[in-house]
Amino acid sequence: MKKLLFSVVIMLTVTAAGAQVYGTRTGHIHFFSSTKMENIEADNHSVNVVLQVKTGTLQFSAQVKSFAFEKALMQEHFNENYMESNTYPKADFKGKIDNIAAIDLTKDGTYQGKISGSLTMHGVTRAITADAQFVVAGGKISGESVFNVNPKDYNIAIPSAVVDKISENIAVTVKVNLDKMQ
Repeated sequence: MKKLLFSVVIMLTVTAAGAQVYGTRTGHIHFFSSTKMENIEADNHSVNVVLQVKTGTLQFSAQVKSFAFEKALMQEHFNENYMESNTYPKADFKGKIDNIAAIDLTKDGTYQGKISGSLTMHGVTRAITADAQFVVAGGKISGESVFNVNPKDYNIAIPSAVVDKISENIAVTVKVNLDKMQ
């Protein structure tokens, strides 16, 4: 049902705007926390992404339970104790490429972008800005961005027993390969 709704929304967006829209359901988000005690990292390879080329409008949606960890116990703690993924099942970003007027995503090349928007996770929405790189080749658009997130900013409580194992700044890397949507 969710996939059908996602497809209908995209089709309406394409039809209404008459614009070039690119997207994927296999975007990749990686996060990494490094402390003296322990490194924690996870990957999600099923991120939905939509980019409207002319306006630079971007939308990302990731199911929190889709983050995979090396250790099953870490994944369990992440979902149950920190992200409370039954209550807050997804993380969303809605924003834009600020310098879209200086970028021609219809022409092969490598472009530097500035991204801004709102990241919503764990029931909290905060402004995010980041640099990004876009590569256009053969009618496809690839993008990558790295930014930091502080769990406290999203009301994610870290128990005192493990506070030394989780960094205050989590490095988040987003990589996408977008295809033109029909």
